Amino acid sequence: MLTGAIRSQIDKLRDSLWSGGVSNPLTGVEQITYLLFAKRIDEIQTREEAKANQLKRPLARRVFPEGKDDLGTPGFPDGCPYELMRWSRFKNEPPERMYEIVSDHVMPFLRTLGGAESVMAHHMKGARLAFTKPALLDKLVQGLDEIPMDDRDTKGDVYEYLLSMISSAGENGQFRTPRHIIDLIVRLMNPGPEDTICDPAAGTAGFLMMAAEHVRREHPGLFYDAESRKHFETEAFTGYDFDETMLRIGAMNMTLHGIEEPRIFYRDSLAEGGGDDVGHYSMILCAATITMAG
Repeated sequence: MLTGAIRSQIDKLRDSLWSGGVSNPLTGVEQITYLLFAKRIDEIQTREEAKANQLKRPLARRVFPEGKDDLGTPGFPDGCPYELMRWSRFKNEPPERMYEIVSDHVMPFLRTLGGAESVMAHHMKGARLAFTKPALLDKLVQGLDEIPMDDRDTKGDVYEYLLSMISSAGENGQFRTPRHIIDLIVRLMNPGPEDTICDPAAGTAGFLMMAAEHVRREHPGLFYDAESRKHFETEAFTGYDFDETMLRIGAMNMTLHGIEEPRIFYRDSLAEGGGDDVGHYSMILCAATITMAG
């Protein structure tokens, strides 16, 4: 549960975006999500580095490659060092230099994360900063860095509060189901570690995220079994949507909740159906909304 102080800090970030020219709530959430995602991948590499140092062995997983990228910019004509693209490094740079690093190097890096053919890279292909003010980026980065998000639950609560800024209904018929309704449905369905779950209209992936948290909470022992852990991280949760922004936010939502290889795909489930998926899933979790006209 978020404290009033943390909510106030997030509200200040939202106000900063608004005053900085980002008036669309969905765009604002997307911009903050990019930064949270950049922070998250730095934390993943920091964790892997600590593990390697403790066990006295080479780094098992590297998010940020060694060396530099090949994107020549005025500030980095020979390419920007990947080390400088890490949150823990660029947050200490002056605003103008930070903006160049994030806009011209971090965002392109996010667009290729996991390899050019990965699901995450596909969703991140449209990831860009929607503002041009270095001072605004500095305010967002410093504001997020001040919010204590040391555990996954707090990260999830912060992200859910951010998503609450999105209007309940969008122009394309998008509806965000309230969290307490999602929680009730998930508890009633009671997904387990062997289930394979699908949301055919995933949106921001609220049902999938809550299902993952439910399985974590009710079956903590699954992470001690290699096969169960692999199923949880790579096969247990699948979501579809036809809105690229929602796909991007949903994929990052799952990543921020510990699913590092989210299965979030483009599909208009109502128009295309799911013939290829027949018999593949043991549970469907979604909110069905029917609009009556006339």
